[in-house]
Amino acid sequence: MPDVFINYRTGDGEETATTLERDLSNRFGSRRIFRASKSIEPGALFDDELLTAVRRSSVLIAVVGGRWAGAPELRDPKDWVRKEILEALRCSLHVVPVLVGRRTERLRPDELPRALAKLARCQSVRYDTQDADAGLRRISAFLTDRVPELAEAEQALAQTRSRRRPDSVGNSAENVSGTVIQAGDVSGDVGGTVIKHVNGPVHTGTGPQHQPHLSGDGAQYIAGDNREGIHQSFGSRHRREDGSR
Repeated sequence: MPDVFINYRTGDGEETATTLERDLSNRFGSRRIFRASKSIEPGALFDDELLTAVRRSSVLIAVVGGRWAGAPELRDPKDWVRKEILEALRCSLHVVPVLVGRRTERLRPDELPRALAKLARCQSVRYDTQDADAGLRRISAFLTDRVPELAEAEQALAQTRSRRRPDSVGNSAENVSGTVIQAGDVSGDVGGTVIKHVNGPVHTGTGPQHQPHLSGDGAQYIAGDNREGIHQSFGSRHRREDGSR
């Protein structure tokens, strides 16, 4: 069940709504923060999902962009931004207008549809994109004051994360034969065969090796049977004792 419902208009504050949802979800848990494009599953009846989520929430955040108050859609009784806010007011939720940017003015009753005039009396919070962290902290502080369950959820998440060792890995592997290592930085050696500073062919284990390359005096390679022995010479070429070339 969500605690916070994020209300926004596509094209006017949508990016801010996404930022708010991600930050609040990270602080309090994803299931506690409702944003339509994230929270409604494919195939669900979105109208039922939206109104049900509003009724079950404690706070509705109305993201107010620069063109929000003058949008003609806001005068349409079928507009979902309007319907969500009216449902929140009807259910006595805490409705918080979040003003996006420095130039967005506070809402005035005379610029809103009569049904939404009460929204202008709700205390707003400014979210300045040039000082986003401060704005996110103010909004989070307000939410934890209004909804004690959010403060408890934030503390529980912080404790869970602090118990995790910085150098620990939560990966698992099944049905693996041989050595398994973590991808990324690995300190020390890995158990098993370790070969370092190789400048030529290396073969470990079983199986054939193809196209070996050998060079330098004394280099020799035999594949298969050898019955006549091996003869080597270094430096200038010597005549054999029998005078043959």
